[in-house]
Amino acid sequence: MSLSANPLPHKTREFQNHHFDSTIWNDFEFRDDDIIIATYAKSGTTWMQQIISQLLYDGAEGIDVAERSPWVDMRVPPKSEKLASINAQQGRRFLKTHLWSDALVFSEKARYLYIARDGRDVLWSMYNHHSKANDKWYAELNDTPGRVGPPIERPVGDVVQYFHEWLQRDGYPWWPFWSHIRSWWAIRDLPNVKLVHFNQLKADLPGMIEDIAGFLQIPINPQHWQDIVDHCQFDYLRNQGAGTIPHGGEFWDGGVKTFFNKGSNGRWRERLSAADIRLYEQRAEQELGSECARWLATGGVPALSET
Repeated sequence: MSLSANPLPHKTREFQNHHFDSTIWNDFEFRDDDIIIATYAKSGTTWMQQIISQLLYDGAEGIDVAERSPWVDMRVPPKSEKLASINAQQGRRFLKTHLWSDALVFSEKARYLYIARDGRDVLWSMYNHHSKANDKWYAELNDTPGRVGPPIERPVGDVVQYFHEWLQRDGYPWWPFWSHIRSWWAIRDLPNVKLVHFNQLKADLPGMIEDIAGFLQIPINPQHWQDIVDHCQFDYLRNQGAGTIPHGGEFWDGGVKTFFNKGSNGRWRERLSAADIRLYEQRAEQELGSECARWLATGGVPALSET
């Protein structure tokens, strides 16, 4: 696969905070068939990891997806330990990142899947993730040596206040949102990049699994097709998905079911005022332009607005 007609993104920044150490990519050794799953968190990352694991392992159960598919730029465990573990993997690697495309070292050897979701749905899921994190989670992020910048604090106020602070301070207390979307949208035409929307997975999961398999050039064994689809259903993940998330969910009160929560869209409609919704939509159009803003809001599946 040659990308000569389309210039590759170049790394233009490093990003380090309570979660990130982007410098790990500077020492990363790519293989010809690497799969990189990229998102702005709470956009369907773990769902996509499960889909790919099921495609690669013919619908098998009991796969330790969190171990097989680590978050590369997460700053714990330390860089040297993580790279050694990744380098020791056998078989096709499928790894995740929450970085901008220009904070990675981008390779034509890899195939990149970017999963996006309406920012309001991301935020609602993020609030659940943050508000139900336990002391072990804060200790892991804040007390492990190597943190750059301030610690992450417990959320204050309700989800609407959380929404306004996240919107006004562009992703606070996590990482900037709009530039993240823009960086991947800008390279959507590269032949080794595929953009997927959360709504598409909700609307037609079997069709999207087939589409993703085609992009990744993974042949599907018809004998295992129904197992693959069944094991990628959201209810299956909530009830059987301990192996898909770090440490089996021990960092959140309620474990796996808290991590996966509802997997639904539009819960913000019950809490945000009409003025709040307009504020978000105007900001999205300003930051992304009309075409990208529409895609981020719907994924081309406008009928999906469940609560």
